[in-house]
Amino acid sequence: MSFLIISASLNPDSRSRILANYARSVAQSRGMTVDFMDLEGLQLPLCDGHKAYEAEGVDALRARIESAQGILIASAIYHFSPNAAARNIIELTGSAWKQKVVGFLCAAGGKSSYMSVMSLANSLMLDFRCWIVPRFVYAIGSSFENDVLTDEGIKERVSLLIAEWERATRALNPEA
Repeated sequence: MSFLIISASLNPDSRSRILANYARSVAQSRGMTVDFMDLEGLQLPLCDGHKAYEAEGVDALRARIESAQGILIASAIYHFSPNAAARNIIELTGSAWKQKVVGFLCAAGGKSSYMSVMSLANSLMLDFRCWIVPRFVYAIGSSFENDVLTDEGIKERVSLLIAEWERATRALNPEA
């Protein structure tokens, strides 16, 4: 069984990366083997629908996504939407997302954007027939202190998300 957590932030001080790392530690404590992809360290082109697919690193990225049965996307929320880097990775790798179990970890500045992940979830469901974990994590600035996730309620939500993500992924991929 292959699980992948994608930290989609390009910000070196990213709170969504803190969520992604916390989720990885929770998954590993459950005995799950997790691949961790941090987009900050990758030099990916913007998807142009043409030459970007041939850029260095895109094939390796596509292979990592194809090999995973379950994927968690950790993204910042900007202007009521997951960040552009999250969308870009999906556009660059396209059909590699087919029939994955996908969950979301979101970090935002305020409480108003909690439904913002739905546009990306809908796209994954309709375009690639992904199974979306109906539980997701939405954390705001006050959930963190000194680059550490301190909100016990959010920590519990991460644990619940990981449990649901693992359960759904195993149930939908019994042969893996």
